[in-house]
Amino acid sequence: MKRLALVLGITLLAAPAKADLTHKIQSSVQLTVDGAGSITTRLPSSMSVSGSNVTLDTAPVLGTLSSGTALGYTPGAYSITTAGDAFSYAENYIEGDDVPTVLSTTVTSGVVPVLPIMGQTTTTSAGVAGSLAGSIATDGAISVTAGGAGTTVIGQSIISIFAGD
Repeated sequence: MKRLALVLGITLLAAPAKADLTHKIQSSVQLTVDGAGSITTRLPSSMSVSGSNVTLDTAPVLGTLSSGTALGYTPGAYSITTAGDAFSYAENYIEGDDVPTVLSTTVTSGVVPVLPIMGQTTTTSAGVAGSLAGSIATDGAISVTAGGAGTTVIGQSIISIFAGD
């Protein structure tokens, strides 16, 4: 009997077992449809004149910039300074972008009906959702369906178990 009491006493005094377990499940689906966009940069008007053995008779003139019209240009008039000698002459003019009539626009159902087109323009069309879809079942099975152009679908399921003190 003393042995049984001793074993029972040691068992009762023993430290209890400790086991911390953490179980975590995360699931997500992300659907993205790209929007339309346009970036434009107006190019300026520019003029340059160079030459040798040339005399300026009438100076070239850049026009006046006004809303809705381009700058405009009137070329110069030149004559040779010393007849019979070599000469060179170059007059360059680049017409810049007109002041656009479309400075802002309204987006209707994801579509921009009119975009300004200038000297430098980058335009991106909008995505088309089409049959874009995604779901995660209770057992963690991921189901994704591709959409049209300009769409992305990402499905993710993370299961983690942590055992520690």
